[in-house]
Amino acid sequence: MLHGFNRLLKRLFDICAASFGLILLSPVFLVLVILVRRSSPGGALFRQERVGRYEMPFVCIKFRTMAAGTPNVGSHDAAVSWITPLGKRLRAYKLDELPQLINVLKGEMSLVGPRPCLPTQGEVIAARRKYRVFSVRPGITGLAQLQGIDMSTPEALAQADARYIRKAGFWQDIVLVVGTLLGRGTGDAAVK
Repeated sequence: MLHGFNRLLKRLFDICAASFGLILLSPVFLVLVILVRRSSPGGALFRQERVGRYEMPFVCIKFRTMAAGTPNVGSHDAAVSWITPLGKRLRAYKLDELPQLINVLKGEMSLVGPRPCLPTQGEVIAARRKYRVFSVRPGITGLAQLQGIDMSTPEALAQADARYIRKAGFWQDIVLVVGTLLGRGTGDAAVK
């Protein structure tokens, strides 16, 4: 578990990496905003309430990958037909997650941590309570995601999240970020 210096180092890394990412990727953001808006009716960004650290709700920001007006459900409950053709590609390369860098800067998320769940995912919340997963900020990527564990298996997910928290450290986060950038992990059930 992160304490003192490691916690400060993790937050500093989050702020620096998110700031650098937002600046460096701003042209990519602009192109994706245009592509998403042209590919289907609706806005480019998708905002959804999620459960954060200490079970505090926050609004998670992503690029919209589903048709406007689809039900508000977790990825594993989403019909593949709801996902736009562009959305499938964005999800496959995890580009839909890029706006979450804003959540990282705001302190609502970290680059690495347990993926944030919806307030309606009662089984996930109960399992995460049992393993004290809500003691850390949720992440854009995480151990469970890289191991292919999604929210359709709440107990396995909470156990993987708890393993991450027990071993949490700056270098482990670097390994998980690199693994994500290299395309490891299949934590998005909607595109499996």
